[in-house]
Amino acid sequence: MSDKTVILECKDIVKKFGGLTAVNDVSMYANKGEIVGLIGANGAGKTTLFNMIAGVFPPTSGQIFFEGQEIQGKKSHEICRMGMGRTYQIVKPFRNLSVLDNTVVGALIRDSDVKKAKKKAMEVLSFVGLDHRAEVSSGNLGLPELKRLELARALATDPKLLLLDEVMAGLNPTDSEKVIALVERIRNELGISLIVIEHVMKAIMTLSDRIYVLNQGNLIATGTPQEVSVNPEVIKSYFGEKRYAKN
Repeated sequence: MSDKTVILECKDIVKKFGGLTAVNDVSMYANKGEIVGLIGANGAGKTTLFNMIAGVFPPTSGQIFFEGQEIQGKKSHEICRMGMGRTYQIVKPFRNLSVLDNTVVGALIRDSDVKKAKKKAMEVLSFVGLDHRAEVSSGNLGLPELKRLELARALATDPKLLLLDEVMAGLNPTDSEKVIALVERIRNELGISLIVIEHVMKAIMTLSDRIYVLNQGNLIATGTPQEVSVNPEVIKSYFGEKRYAKN
């Protein structure tokens, strides 16, 4: 699916919090049209890396390029306007707002015309299967619907690259399968590139074209799902004795 044009590149990224090195000299890239997996145990540095890419905070050192433009140090809203969306590990909608209005918030970053933003929001809600819940308060949604709303808000910003942070966490296998199918549609039908953090191994192995593996802030492996799943260092640090293969 990739056209081999790099959409995101991180070069020698380091993030230190006081005396703690959370991310240590990590380099990675994603091509347009790719789904790239990012895995590692809790505390490996995955979300910290996402936060640097998305502009939550700058790296201590290193460079980040989005479509060839250096972006480290830019604000989150600036990077979002450039075409990068993200979801969050802990879903936090505006619970006093409807599903539609939550999604409109994302769409407004592209168009200050509320009528046009609502039209865009409804299109996105239809895509993720929440259009029938548009007028429902987000505080009344269950976890599977909240995860879809989180995706909808990110998609409403009209991204070229989408960072998904454990969008399947807490879901049962049936709901996880639905999200896997939705993520594939986001790439195949909307043409959006994705980088996916996920602990559901079936999902990451099914979805990813390539995978990066972090361990205690260090990049320890990269390759196809098949290559990563049989890498001895990955098995030792993350998989244990289990081996996973892409379907």
